[in-house]
Amino acid sequence: MERKNKSFVTTFILRGIPHAPELTTTLFGIFSVIYALTLMGNLLILLVIKVASHLHTPMYYFLANLSFIDMWFSTVTVPKILMDGGAILFHSCVAQLYFFHCLGSTECFLYTVMSYDRYLAITYPLRYATRMSGKMCALLAGGTWLSGAIHSAAQTALTFHLPYCGPNQIEHYVCDAPPILKLACADTSVNEMVIFVNIGVVASGCCFLIFLSYVSIVHAILKIHTAEGRHKAFQTCASHCIVVLFYFMPALIIYLRPGSKHVMDRIVAIFQTMITPMLNPLVYTLRNKEVKMALIRLKDQRNFA
Repeated sequence: MERKNKSFVTTFILRGIPHAPELTTTLFGIFSVIYALTLMGNLLILLVIKVASHLHTPMYYFLANLSFIDMWFSTVTVPKILMDGGAILFHSCVAQLYFFHCLGSTECFLYTVMSYDRYLAITYPLRYATRMSGKMCALLAGGTWLSGAIHSAAQTALTFHLPYCGPNQIEHYVCDAPPILKLACADTSVNEMVIFVNIGVVASGCCFLIFLSYVSIVHAILKIHTAEGRHKAFQTCASHCIVVLFYFMPALIIYLRPGSKHVMDRIVAIFQTMITPMLNPLVYTLRNKEVKMALIRLKDQRNFA
């Protein structure tokens, strides 16, 4: 009952991205274009993978999951950025934090699965189809979503079981655990440390598994006798390495510093929540011959129709 009496905050205020007032219109235009490109690019990837039968492979199955996540990851955060912060109801903030971490951690696990897929494809090409069957793909993808949901539920529970009795201004453009904990009317040191360890274990574990996969991949590639074979293998993995770096670097900078609330965290977070979802379709299409050919065929079919 005591906790209930203390938790009387019903609305939070998101402070948004710090900027000069005269830049509001410019930033709104830039972020609107980025959001539109993110939606169109990822929808196009989903469409191409669906209609191009030669892309019905494990690699593109996981890529379709990634595009779906990126669309919703941006949708959870960008509309509030376009509104330049503002008021958000307590329960809406809970929901936003849950989906923000659910989609973010699911993407983290998915990158790990994608690196494992590339490891099997290059290291065991003859047994790849058997090992990475349709059932296995579904189990791995389902596992990433379930793990993300559980991880996010833990983060959300740790954040919002505390009393919030004011102030209510969140120094961010999205409801995220570190800035929200600064507003709690209780000692948050244990919560911050648990969240830090929780995210640290997940991010570090995924990074370590991805690193191991690519060490094995490079070792296998160097054994390929033809230069063309080595080039194709490296090109297949290069796209994944690029998007992994774009995703993990901001996350590690933001979350692996207990108690951080620096204004730069909001700037760095833009790369994770806006830039990476927009770049993923570009990286995978511009560096992937199969996807480019599928796009050309789709365009030709449309012109012919």
